[in-house]
Amino acid sequence: MRFANPYLLWLLTLLVPMIAYYIYRTMQGGAAIRISTVDGVRHAPRTLRYYLRHLPFVMRVAAFALMIVALARPQGVEEQSRTNAEGIDIMLSIDISGSMLARDFKPDRISAAKEVAASFVADRVGDRIGLAVFAGEAFTQSPLTTDKSSLQTLLARIRSGVIEDGTAIGNGLATAINRLRESDSKSKVVILLTDGVNNRGEMSPLMAADIAADMGIRVYTIGVGTRGKAPYPALDMFGNMTFQMMDVEIDEETLSEIASRTGGKYFRATDKEKLKAIYDEINQLEKTKVEITDLTIYHEEFLPLLLLAMALLLMEFLFAHLILKRIP
Repeated sequence: MRFANPYLLWLLTLLVPMIAYYIYRTMQGGAAIRISTVDGVRHAPRTLRYYLRHLPFVMRVAAFALMIVALARPQGVEEQSRTNAEGIDIMLSIDISGSMLARDFKPDRISAAKEVAASFVADRVGDRIGLAVFAGEAFTQSPLTTDKSSLQTLLARIRSGVIEDGTAIGNGLATAINRLRESDSKSKVVILLTDGVNNRGEMSPLMAADIAADMGIRVYTIGVGTRGKAPYPALDMFGNMTFQMMDVEIDEETLSEIASRTGGKYFRATDKEKLKAIYDEINQLEKTKVEITDLTIYHEEFLPLLLLAMALLLMEFLFAHLILKRIP
């Protein structure tokens, strides 16, 4: 609540002399009729009109006070905050080939990739995010969505071995691009994560990169794997899984070229902490534009006070001239 003309409230001080004069005049007495004796009426019972004799004045004072407050224009204040978020459409394209079970990340590459990606998803407010996975072929695990809970559930379910093994980087990128094809967002991004060299698929990685560039899609590429050798999963003669130390081979040249052609950036993650730092950097590079507009709306509330003042004046007139009518 506020007053548009608060200085007019000083007029309320006029009520003090008004009330003082009324009290003075009441104590002095008004018009009188000379009679021989008052013994006959001195002990007469007092009616309701006796106790209401000051009511018209009270109504007049209240009406005067209400009119002053109405002139000061009381206003209700309503504050609103409007948020306009210009979100980014992001597709995560994650390698789920058998090599993603390598133990140079704790507990393994694919588990670390899922955990860090889930944290990245939780930090993106106002964005639509989807998920594509690839090995020897590629498919969409989740279309673009703002339902972060469902997306994180689907992200947790991805695992190696559900499709033919291999590393089809081009197909993985093309699948993500296809999901962004009909997006009307001003900013479209693919985050491609892999730990190998393209050796499968119908689409070459650089051809997919050119398509992304033509569609205005930025591609951030991440190569995961330590430098040197890492324990890779393998099957022994009895079909049991074992781990063998093998050279880590990541086609960094191709991944760098993909990022360069699309205006993105290539990163190399050699451990889980580095991978998290990479996602944090991408999170900073791809800021969602959020505009917050603060609105203050004022509602005029003088009319009810003015109507009440007029009603009191009308009631004063009726009481004074009908119910409490006095002899002149």
